[in-house]
Amino acid sequence: MGLQDYMTERCVLHCGPQNMTLEKFDQMILSTWQDDPSCFALRDVLIYELVVLIEDQEVHHDKLAVLHNQIGSTHSWSWTPYLALECASHSVRISLRYNNRTSPWTQEKTLPGRGASKKPQVFPRDKVFEVGRHGNFCCIMPAGAVFNKMYMSGYNNSNMKTRKINNQTYVLTVLLDQPSNNSCTNVICQTSDYGACAYIGYRPDDRDLQCETQDLESVDCLWTVGKELPKRQLSTEYQLNGSDCPNGSKGRCSQRIQEVGERTWTLTAKNNLGKRELTDRADLMKRVHMFAPEGVSASAVNARNVTLSWRWKVLRYSNLNITCQVNVSHFETNTMSEIFGVGLLSVVVTDLIPNWTYNVAVRCGTTEHFWKWSNWSASVNFHTRGDVPDALDVWMQARDNQTVIIWKEPQSNESHGDILEYEVSWTENAERERLNKTKVDHNFLSVSLTLDPTEEHIVTVSARNINGSSSPTTIVIPRRKSDITNVETDGIIGSDGGFNLSWSVSSAASCGYVVDWCPASENCRVEWLKVPPNVTNTRVFSKSFKAGVRYSLSVYACTNRAPVFLERREGYTEEKRIEDSLFQSLKWNQRDSDVEISWEPVPLRNQPAFIYGYVLYVDNNNNKVLSVSTDDPKASSLTATNLNINTYTFTVKAKTAAGEEGTTTITATLNSLTDNLIEIVCVSLVAVFGLLSLVTILCFRHWSCIKHKVYPPIPTPVLRDKWLTTGENRCHHLRVDQFPHSEADVMDVPELHKPGAPVNDYVIQNVSAHTQTEKGYYNQPVRNCIPQPSSAIHPPLRSLFPNPLYSLTMVPGYQWCSSGPEPQGGTHLERSSDGYQPHSEAERSSVNQTEVRPDSPISCVSTYILLPQSPQ
Repeated sequence: MGLQDYMTERCVLHCGPQNMTLEKFDQMILSTWQDDPSCFALRDVLIYELVVLIEDQEVHHDKLAVLHNQIGSTHSWSWTPYLALECASHSVRISLRYNNRTSPWTQEKTLPGRGASKKPQVFPRDKVFEVGRHGNFCCIMPAGAVFNKMYMSGYNNSNMKTRKINNQTYVLTVLLDQPSNNSCTNVICQTSDYGACAYIGYRPDDRDLQCETQDLESVDCLWTVGKELPKRQLSTEYQLNGSDCPNGSKGRCSQRIQEVGERTWTLTAKNNLGKRELTDRADLMKRVHMFAPEGVSASAVNARNVTLSWRWKVLRYSNLNITCQVNVSHFETNTMSEIFGVGLLSVVVTDLIPNWTYNVAVRCGTTEHFWKWSNWSASVNFHTRGDVPDALDVWMQARDNQTVIIWKEPQSNESHGDILEYEVSWTENAERERLNKTKVDHNFLSVSLTLDPTEEHIVTVSARNINGSSSPTTIVIPRRKSDITNVETDGIIGSDGGFNLSWSVSSAASCGYVVDWCPASENCRVEWLKVPPNVTNTRVFSKSFKAGVRYSLSVYACTNRAPVFLERREGYTEEKRIEDSLFQSLKWNQRDSDVEISWEPVPLRNQPAFIYGYVLYVDNNNNKVLSVSTDDPKASSLTATNLNINTYTFTVKAKTAAGEEGTTTITATLNSLTDNLIEIVCVSLVAVFGLLSLVTILCFRHWSCIKHKVYPPIPTPVLRDKWLTTGENRCHHLRVDQFPHSEADVMDVPELHKPGAPVNDYVIQNVSAHTQTEKGYYNQPVRNCIPQPSSAIHPPLRSLFPNPLYSLTMVPGYQWCSSGPEPQGGTHLERSSDGYQPHSEAERSSVNQTEVRPDSPISCVSTYILLPQSPQ
């Protein structure tokens, strides 16, 4: 061995660590020692190796380098064990390495653990742990006690593991993946009576430091506070540029400033797990965060504008260029407006609704070097004055021969006060200036007018409240050139309780479009909406929409004159299932071997869905025979052909988008063709028998009348002229057969003759009261005459003259034909200057003295008999 090696060995053995100590310092192991500087050169470097043992098991190995300038001083080393010092004994060994020589582990110090007690003990207690790390806890059992379990509250077994390190000590290792709440987390050994409390949290993680000024004399730094930690063991302390921040936990710290200009602000946050520093560099005069305006009030309130005023908390704001925002709200509507100026103290808010309640608030900020808005001021309420109503939304509806003018009820923000009445005026046509006017009570929203359908009419409607009348709304009523109720309609499918309606562009729509709608099955009041120009689609929705009701939607073009009808759609917002027994009037009719099933058209009110056609099913004892269908929704019958004689069940269903619905059945038994023929023959025989019976009864009654000579009485003729005694007239007897309108119906009637013309060898003088002129015609008796009534009864006249003998009127010029002496008694009439006068008995005797022979000519009374004229 050389001298150098000897000296090295001697230094290692005799000049190594000396006076070693080992002590506990806040759950850390602290070891100190010294070395002899006389053994080492000035430029030497010493390496000390340290080993930590827990219950004689090596758990840690470390090295410490000592430079030449540190040789001879006291050296210290510390280490924090993973296990609490109370849980087990901790030993430290040290050795020296010098010039590749290492001394033996000659120095060793031990810290004993806590001994056993009468009850279980858990360590460490009230220790702070960081989330995401592993925590180790020990349970020291009393001597002779049996260990059962050890766990941490709120954790499952997958995150915990228990092991034994000596006879009385057990160690629990837990992965700490969740922080403690406001209190600690309990570690339990055996039962809840024995345990310890652990605080689990985070290092400070505050962020986003920003410094500004509000009063232009101090700095206000704000930041985002990190995760919330248990207050007892993990409270965070804050400092701003080395000065404490009492309210740092709220994320705010203020300090007075002596100088202006750009500078750096440093925030330090520290807790038991670590610390964090945040910095911000700024010129505070460019970061002015103003205070909110104070004392905001409405100083002048009008119908459509209001003046707001306020004051500032900091007088120096009056020198700043300021931008303010005014938030005007009513119900759920907010309107924001901005104003600019130096030291603003007031603003005028316009475009308000008359007779309306508003709420306003104001906030401001610097215009130059804008930093952020101030807080909103305290809000203030005000109510505007009233005004005349807004113009009405007017539309029209044609009903039969009347035109209904309708308008929407003004909302509260449109009426500007209670509506008193409506005024409707109209012209007879578009060319006239004369107006017709009528007043309508405020409870009504329509008026019916009877207008000339061939003319255009201009109608205006206005509303009146206590402040006056609104601007009139004008609508032009078009001529009714055609009935648009019969136009073809297209279907539309509703969605989400309404309709998405679109249409083609119309060049006539100079002021937009109007869409109105109404249930298609009712004569109801339409609803409508107006669409701006260049927009050809809209969403149609109404609170009155109901599922299963078909609605008719019409589109009109708004023009400078009358609206122009464009198109019509019909549809349902939501189709519903058609209930069974849809066809209430189902009927059947057999035609040979075919059966026609018919029904009345289904009313729209009974159609909760579109019907696309019908299906007829024919069943025989639940066996389907055939089916017939049609795609015509207007069909009202279907025919099943070539059916056998049997009983069938006929089922009719309506085809809808959801399938076949509205099932209605009828049962019918078919008759054979022979049965039908027998029925026809029987009916014919009964009809013939009845006709013959009627003819027989009539003939029998007629024969009975002839047999028993039953005739109606003949009235006494009325004589209107005196008897003609000069000359004899030959007369034909009036003969009437029993059959009307035959050639045997011969009756001689008066003929027209000129005065003085010979008739049957006689010249008749002008004695008739019916003579017209000298050359005219007059009624004159001819040789034809009516036989004088006798005791013999003649058959009555038939219908050629309707009962003539019941109303005979005697007119001068006709004669009774006589074949014997004149009946005695009675009074005869003779014309005188004053009329007819009665003859004396002597005169009558002289007339009747001549005996009439059987072969003498028949004497006639010159008197006309006027027969009643036929109604034809």
